[in-house]
Amino acid sequence: MIPERKIFTISDVSKWEKSQAYRDYVGLILFLNEAVKNKPNKTECHTSDITNGILKLLDRLNVFVDETPPIDQPQRFGNKAFRIWMEKVTNEAQSLLKEALPEKFHSFIPEIRAYIIESFGNSTRIDYGSGHEMAFLMFLCCLFKIEAFLAEDQTAVVLKVFNSYIDLVRRLQITYRMEPAGSHGVWSLDDFQFVPFIFGSSQLMDNERIRPKSFINEDVVLACAKDYMFLGCIKYILEVKKGVFAEHSNQLWNISGVPTWSKVNQGLIKMYKAEVLAKFPVVQHILFGDLLSIEEAPKSNNL
Repeated sequence: MIPERKIFTISDVSKWEKSQAYRDYVGLILFLNEAVKNKPNKTECHTSDITNGILKLLDRLNVFVDETPPIDQPQRFGNKAFRIWMEKVTNEAQSLLKEALPEKFHSFIPEIRAYIIESFGNSTRIDYGSGHEMAFLMFLCCLFKIEAFLAEDQTAVVLKVFNSYIDLVRRLQITYRMEPAGSHGVWSLDDFQFVPFIFGSSQLMDNERIRPKSFINEDVVLACAKDYMFLGCIKYILEVKKGVFAEHSNQLWNISGVPTWSKVNQGLIKMYKAEVLAKFPVVQHILFGDLLSIEEAPKSNNL
C-alpha cells in the first residue's frame, strides 16, 4: 500500500509510540548502533549486491545535483533549483529502485518509494531536518523487513549506505542553501542531523586515543573526520558555522564534558527518543503503511 500520514494531533503521538512501526524503527537504530561499535568508517565489511545497488541509486541522485545547478535569485536561502532536483527524484524514484533491487522485491517499491522521496527535504519550504533523516532510516528499515538487506549487511548499511546519504544531504544543504526544518530549541545537536551522532559515538566507544573532550580540538577533528562519523559531523559544523563553538553548538559543548563515549551514546539514544521521536512537529510527517504499521505492537515482556 502507499504509506500515508496517520498522526494529526498531539494526542496521536501516543499511537506512534505504541505502534509496531515505532518498535521496528527503534529496533533498527539499536541494531545499527551495535553493528558499528568500535568500527571506523574504513572497516572492511560484507557488501552485498543490494548494498551496491542502493549506493548506485545515491550516486545517481548526486548526478542529478550536477545536472541541476543553483539558479540566480534575490533571496540568500532556499534556492529554487532544489524543487527541480526533487522533481527529478520523484519522477525517477520508481525506476531507480527497480534498478537497485532484484525483481522479487519490485512489488514493494510503491511503498518504499514514498520513504526515499521524503528523505531529502521539503521542496515547498526548501528545508531539511530530523524528520527527513528519519524517512531515510525508515527506507532502510523497510529493506530489512522485506529481507532485501540481511543481518550480515548491518555494518555496510551504516558505514557505506548511511554515510553516503549523509554526504549527499550535506551537499544538498550547501548547494541549495537549505533552511533547517522546524524549531530545534536547546536540545539541538546541529541544524540538520541527529542519528550520525548516535552511530558516530558508537564507533568511538572504546577508543583510548579520542575521548569525548577531544572533539572540541579542531586538529583532532581535521585529522580523524574521515574515519569517524561523529567527528565528520563536527567538521561540517565548523565549516558552516562561525564564532565560538560553545555558543553556536552549546549542546555539543556540554556533551564534550561527558567522561566516556559509552555514556555519550546512551545519552544520545535517550535524547533522540525524547526530543525527536516524541515530538509532534517531527512525527506528524511520518508515513505508515503495511511495512511500517501504526497498529499497536503486541505486548512484550522484553520492552
